Amino acid sequence: MAESKFNIYGFQPFVMKALQKIGFHEPTEIQQRLIPLVQRGESVIGQSQTGTGKTHSYILPLIDKIDPTKKEVQVVITAPTRELASQIYQEIINITEFSNEEILTRLFIGGTDKQRTIEKLKVQPHIVVGTPGRINDLTKEQALFIHKSTTLVIDEADLMLDMGFLEDIDQFASKMQEKLQMLVFSATIPEKLKPFLKKYLENPQYIHIEPKQLTAEKIAHYLLPARHRNKKEVVYDVLTAYNPYLAIVFTNTKKMAEEVAFALTNKGLKVGRIHGDLSPRERKKMMKQIKDLEFQYIVATDLAARGIDIEGVSHVINYELPSDLDFYVHRVGRTARAGYSGVALTIYSSSDEDALNRLENLGIQFKNVDLKDGEIIEISDRNKRKKRQRQQDEIDVMAKAIVKKPKKVKPGYKKKMQSEVDKIRKRQNRLKRK
Repeated sequence: MAESKFNIYGFQPFVMKALQKIGFHEPTEIQQRLIPLVQRGESVIGQSQTGTGKTHSYILPLIDKIDPTKKEVQVVITAPTRELASQIYQEIINITEFSNEEILTRLFIGGTDKQRTIEKLKVQPHIVVGTPGRINDLTKEQALFIHKSTTLVIDEADLMLDMGFLEDIDQFASKMQEKLQMLVFSATIPEKLKPFLKKYLENPQYIHIEPKQLTAEKIAHYLLPARHRNKKEVVYDVLTAYNPYLAIVFTNTKKMAEEVAFALTNKGLKVGRIHGDLSPRERKKMMKQIKDLEFQYIVATDLAARGIDIEGVSHVINYELPSDLDFYVHRVGRTARAGYSGVALTIYSSSDEDALNRLENLGIQFKNVDLKDGEIIEISDRNKRKKRQRQQDEIDVMAKAIVKKPKKVKPGYKKKMQSEVDKIRKRQNRLKRK
């Protein structure tokens, strides 16, 4: 067996054993850059593409530093959604279960019995993972004592900002150690996030992992014109034509997600839903059903595009393009994971042209398709006419540059010049066709 390249970090034997068990042998780029900084206690702002191994870049060194003999909170990890918090918690359990000494980790999220949670806090955990609102509640109730904690992790910080959680974090972060190690991860760093970062981070290390490409290599990107058709009919026809292993249909609003899910259900498809209007109980049940592969189709808002890991997604369908094009990358990143290939299809209207051009300028190469007799077929490039006109314009400019106006003009010179231009133009068009 090849020697693990994680040996260079000097992790405790139980951490190395856990890495071997889960099949991690070589650190990813973000892990290589981040682990030493976390080990040194430095604060970090990290930006990286989904699927880069970000979670293990901080949980491995933080678990390794836990002192099990101290019965106090040493690390607080926050996530914007219950699902993401639950995933992080599970990843920590997968490592700490190999420790001979108990490293107590607790998950605190909404939708759970608060009184029962408070009773369990008679013994303080070493690691806290949860959503900001619930962590803040428990500190206000004086059930959770985080004042001795030296590290705070904020995952998906820009989403925290969008969902209004920064105030909660601010309230309990102010109760933590003055020399606080803060690890902030965010796909983007919006202007409104900067004052918060400036308040808590003094000379942080900034780690930006440039994606080798904008989206995973094995994603095939397709465009399908809506034209004047009923989009709900179109998405149904697309899904039945693909017959996917598991497809996520993304909409921009909770209302539209419900409308699309209802329309697909009416046509006999068994459809799961993920959006912010589901109650905690409904969301928990839905995630379990999705995990148990009870659905072939899921309709979701962008809540599912960030952080929530749904295994086996073969197809992503954009019912509408997101207004923030970063979310295109997050959405399609749900497929083509763990070495598999995936399909990302966008149903577009003429009003989406500007957004599509911007995505193409970022390096995304779309193939153009349409529906015919219940099948998806390739069609010509939507920009074919524009490209042909642009080429023709370029040939005209070149031809006119070659044919100079004579110094001494004679009657009929314009006609002769135009004839020369036409000859050059025809010659260039013949060459193009060849």
